[in-house]
Amino acid sequence: MERLSLEKELKGNSYPGRGIVLGRSADGRHAVAAYFIMGRSENSRNRVFVEEGDGIRTQAFDPSKLVDPSLIIYAPVRVLGNKTIVTNGDQTDTIYEMMDRQQTFEQALRTREFEPDAPNYTPRISGIMHVENGGYNYAMSILKSNCGRTDSCCRYTFAYENPAAGEGHFIHTYKGDGNPLPSFEGEPKPISIEGDIDSFAAKVWESLNEENKVALFVRYIEIATGKHETRIVNKLQK
Repeated sequence: MERLSLEKELKGNSYPGRGIVLGRSADGRHAVAAYFIMGRSENSRNRVFVEEGDGIRTQAFDPSKLVDPSLIIYAPVRVLGNKTIVTNGDQTDTIYEMMDRQQTFEQALRTREFEPDAPNYTPRISGIMHVENGGYNYAMSILKSNCGRTDSCCRYTFAYENPAAGEGHFIHTYKGDGNPLPSFEGEPKPISIEGDIDSFAAKVWESLNEENKVALFVRYIEIATGKHETRIVNKLQK
């Protein structure tokens, strides 16, 4: 399958919503993760990413303007041993806690479904990276409403073993802007990953819609050692 340009995918969509990119750096040495959030409402835009342990958490930039934290305040990234979990909601905690009890990524997500934010029914997107003994693989998941039904959840998991250098996959919540917001369709998009952590982060941030982008997290994990570098960009703190 032909790799797409992540830059073009982002520039061509004013509102992909929340997005996850997982893959391998062009030099083959690093496992790569990126997670971004966007917002249309004041409540959604009033957020920043802050580091918490080895992961991150969303936080209200101005606490006095926070209206409803239920679907916007969560830990998008947590680390469990040699596994890095990246999601667009509090299912991060579900995955972390159940995998810590020897359950699988898929078993954990069997206990969750799409978000209860009618009429959008935002999909829950999740990813997990496994870096161990010089090896690397990752998986991505989407839980989405079956054609807008509240009683039917479609569950898809995609696993990628030993990704090639420069290879990645991109999944996001919405096909584009709209009312209601149309859910992502199909499998994660194959994309190219180029550059070091700073150039990659800059390219992603600059490609996101200026009005709607809120925050970006990027992590490069050295596959040989497990050591990682992180970059966080917050629109309200630039």
